[in-house]
Amino acid sequence: MSKIIGIDLGTTNSCVAVMEGG
Repeated sequence: MSKIIGIDLGTTNSCVAVMEGG
């Protein structure tokens, strides 16, 4: 779900990627 939300928002994609990675 996080990935879908990040892709949907686009800008938040970076934030989500960092959260998922760390």
